[in-house]
Amino acid sequence: MAVRTQDARRVPTRGRGTAGAVLAVLLVAPACAAPRDTATGPTARQVSAALDRRAAAVMAHDTDAYLAALDPRATSFRAAQRTELLNLADVPLESWAYKVKDVTGQGDDRVTAEVELRYRIKDYDKAPMSSSREVELVRRGEGRSWYIAADRASDGGPGQLWQQGDVQVVRGTRSLVLGVGRPEAELRRIAATADRAVPSVTGAWPEPWAERVVVMVPRTVEDMAGLLGSPVASYRGIAAVTTGEVGGTGRAPADRVVVNPQAYGMLGDFGQRVVLTHETAHVATRAHTSAATPVWLSEGFADRTAYRQESRTAAEIAPELAEAVRGGDLPARLPVDEDFGFDEDPAELSRAYEGAWLACELIARDWGEEELIAFYKAVGSRSGRDGAVEHAMQSVLGTTPQDFTARWREYLRARLG
Repeated sequence: MAVRTQDARRVPTRGRGTAGAVLAVLLVAPACAAPRDTATGPTARQVSAALDRRAAAVMAHDTDAYLAALDPRATSFRAAQRTELLNLADVPLESWAYKVKDVTGQGDDRVTAEVELRYRIKDYDKAPMSSSREVELVRRGEGRSWYIAADRASDGGPGQLWQQGDVQVVRGTRSLVLGVGRPEAELRRIAATADRAVPSVTGAWPEPWAERVVVMVPRTVEDMAGLLGSPVASYRGIAAVTTGEVGGTGRAPADRVVVNPQAYGMLGDFGQRVVLTHETAHVATRAHTSAATPVWLSEGFADRTAYRQESRTAAEIAPELAEAVRGGDLPARLPVDEDFGFDEDPAELSRAYEGAWLACELIARDWGEEELIAFYKAVGSRSGRDGAVEHAMQSVLGTTPQDFTARWREYLRARLG
């Protein structure tokens, strides 16, 4: 089963000079439900034709053709759609299409279509990104043609960046940064940091991956929450989030790294490097991350990737856990998924991430870099959580969770005590 995730990095608490290794992963929605059949019948075909005309106008940047597909009486909607098309002008689209999933009638001259918008960004998306939409259409005129009268996200789902304003595009050598309402100089700095992150990740994760990343920078944290379809409170203090589909087949589109400009801007150069390298690591490892992968492994590996070329001590990277260990409060177990929730106490959340990072550090030290990657892949190859870690520890590391936990506790005492 594939699961869509959001991997998020929170800015440091208590104003430390590190990036503050407080992260969280939200398993937000299963992506394994069987798709509904495409709607059929005369009305569905006519609706599809109307949407096809709209899609062709988007790709051609043809404002007149785009507006011609809209209800001539929907004045406000037409004005908003004209602006939305202009906002898209600089986005390097490779494709834009609609798939009609269902059509329900509201009389002979008005229907609501359940639609999947599919689009690809050129050179970055291996497959179309998708967005569920509800589109209302009306039939007017002597030709009884169908026109689009409304278009909204289904069930209060996430919005799109171009609905928030004019999208400014900055191309890095290994990154594409899409921003709204942010200074160009800021977007260029983010692109430069992302460009640096990509080879760092490749050095830690030698498995094939796209080696490029798309970064989205909305105007505010409120806009960030709108793109992710979640409450604003979930992202205050979060510097960046990676969205994507875990356990993919290799045909999934590129992930998106979404930056909270206020929280990200509070970080220095070091913190920003760590944030974007961490998020890029999630992009690289996505195909080998599944529902079987515990949070401590995915986040610990991403943090290890982010910190591996930085000259910081373990106590500087893991200050909360170091303080606990020195005070005699040595964790009894590896962090569990629940320890990484946004609602956790910030110090406890920090200790969970710091402990996860040190668990991956321990594997690399005592078994080797190649074995760490093999362990990650072995866990992710399983279809479910039950027994996945136990099996991989035995087959790859030749140990058990109990023995590994005991060794990890001693490792914490040695590095942080």
